[in-house]
Amino acid sequence: MRLADAALPHPLPPPELLAPAEMARADAAAIAAGVPGLTLMEHAGRAVARAAQRVFGPCRTLVLCGPGNNGGDGYVAARRLAEQGWPVTLAALAPPAPGTDAAAAAARWQGPVAGFDPAAAARAELVIDAVFGAGLSREVDGLAAATLAAARRVLAIDMPSGVDGASGAVRGAAPAAALTVTFFRLKPGHLLLPGRERCGETMLAPIGLPETVLETIRPRSFLNRPGLWRLPARDAAAHKYTSGLVTVLAGAEMTGAARLAAAAARRAGAGLVSIAAARGRGDVFRTTEPGVIVTEAALAELLADPRRGVFVCGPGLGVAAAEAALPPLLRAGRTIVADADALTACAGRPEALRGAAVLTPHAGEFARLFGPPAADRLAADRLAAARDAAARTGAVVVLKGSDSIIAAPDGRAAINACAPPSLATAGTGDVLAGIIAALLAAGMEPFAAAAAAVWLHGRAAALAGRGSGLIAEDLPAFLPAAWAEAERVAAPRAILAPSRRGRP
Repeated sequence: MRLADAALPHPLPPPELLAPAEMARADAAAIAAGVPGLTLMEHAGRAVARAAQRVFGPCRTLVLCGPGNNGGDGYVAARRLAEQGWPVTLAALAPPAPGTDAAAAAARWQGPVAGFDPAAAARAELVIDAVFGAGLSREVDGLAAATLAAARRVLAIDMPSGVDGASGAVRGAAPAAALTVTFFRLKPGHLLLPGRERCGETMLAPIGLPETVLETIRPRSFLNRPGLWRLPARDAAAHKYTSGLVTVLAGAEMTGAARLAAAAARRAGAGLVSIAAARGRGDVFRTTEPGVIVTEAALAELLADPRRGVFVCGPGLGVAAAEAALPPLLRAGRTIVADADALTACAGRPEALRGAAVLTPHAGEFARLFGPPAADRLAADRLAAARDAAARTGAVVVLKGSDSIIAAPDGRAAINACAPPSLATAGTGDVLAGIIAALLAAGMEPFAAAAAAVWLHGRAAALAGRGSGLIAEDLPAFLPAAWAEAERVAAPRAILAPSRRGRP
């Protein structure tokens, strides 16, 4: 499966993501339960060999092995391919430590051995990268980097050497693999940029780890996909108010932003959507879709209506207006999606947003909101930065991008991989804010609502197609189809907490 493809891979990969340290704990738990480590290594190497046979076919292959378990998987893969008649040569960066499973796997290799150098890699038609894997703890440079860089075509075991499995960051250098084969569960680095681009096509293979190991690990990172969450369903007694009322605060200048948010909220199932226009500016919005209610009532009047539970604050509102609106909204305990100007209004003081349900910054807004130390953290580790931001504000943070991260204050995080590059156009963030608001109004808890909205947003863009010609106005019309697809492929029971019924 190429995780960023528009088409959904079938079957969908499991939603749990395991960082390298968690994967090591899974291995240890399986071994403690009676599964020999060498058996796991044999299964992993066999899965790699099968993938090579299926994708590449017989060719001159060089297997580059490091001294750890990743190298051990490589020794097994080399032996399995040689048994199938492949011309395989092996090169070791360093021998495995005596007495380890990797040493036992290395002892079973009886084929040719080459020097670990760029010339050997350049001669091969396929290089299998079993040097370091996901649990890398240092920069890849020197001979290892030069040898991997010389390869014409790479199959990576677990993770291309140099890609941090926890963050997706490239440590020193990393090859661009045509195929990556990993085991049991994906890792965050398979989804996060730039690591995702270095993995090429990613295959997930079972190796005999029992599912019960997840009960002790209790993963906190997830692939964002149906089955992680379930969309709310209406019962026969539903009406527009039980389906959720969303109010979009609108500015006097950038009126299109509020229109986009309102259109998306309607298409995402909100029972009634209101645009709250500035005094004297209501007529600007009354030419929009006839199903949108337009009001010029003051914010205090709007807050006096207890049915108005969810507010979108920020898109096109203006920084001064957003700064004025946030305190009364927060004091009233309303469910707030804070985006765009609401984030800029709180630049350098993110605590001013405490009480909001969901924040939706892109990288620039994130840096302005949380300040230089957070911006530095963002550059090094987007997943950790998003988690820190959510803990600091008490809100779910949607860190937008091609690898959008949804982080909850309690440490849960979901990584999205279904957003096509065509979403990089003005107004698509306003659409996302409206989708989130609609799902909150339908009763989903903030983390699930934000994760589902990000997935629907990306899937709608994929269904719309149109490449670089996609515009934000195209997206709402494709939300019903994305919704229907999510309902078709979702697991019978979602991992996240089920939706509440009624207004938040």
